[in-house]
Amino acid sequence: MELINFLIITIFELYLMVVILRVWLQAARADFYNPLSQFVVTITDPLVKPLRRIIPTIGVWDLATLFLVFVVSLAKFVTLSAVHGYPFIWIDLLYLAVMSAIGQFLWLLFWIVLIRALLSWFAQGYNPMTAMLAQLTEPFLAPIRRIIPPMGGLDLSVLVLIIAIQALMIVFRV
Repeated sequence: MELINFLIITIFELYLMVVILRVWLQAARADFYNPLSQFVVTITDPLVKPLRRIIPTIGVWDLATLFLVFVVSLAKFVTLSAVHGYPFIWIDLLYLAVMSAIGQFLWLLFWIVLIRALLSWFAQGYNPMTAMLAQLTEPFLAPIRRIIPPMGGLDLSVLVLIIAIQALMIVFRV
């Protein structure tokens, strides 16, 4: 049973990360010709395209993809409940789905910020992956830099953002 739990959680959370990444790429107006963007679009299009016929996009927010984030998160908990034979208490499942999606976004943000920070120490010249990470994280780092500018070549905005992410994870209990 532990193996089944692991597989269900892993499959749903990996796909959830990709769908969240699609929402994030669209909101950040990231380069969709980047190989990472192309992968994300290819993996999510079969479910996003039919939803777009029903659910509109408002500004930079693709509501169809946001809805898919919620559906994938909810499907994970419904599947786990069904496998274990637990009753479907929908209000609890809805709450868990929302918290899971928020938690997954925070974890994704944490790792992308950390990877970008580490790559900044080693990257030389232009790299499409580094550019993509910058496009994703800059909307979160720029406001922090306005308050705490880089000092002596050291950018503390990454540290502040990681601390803020960890604090939000505690608040949301994810």
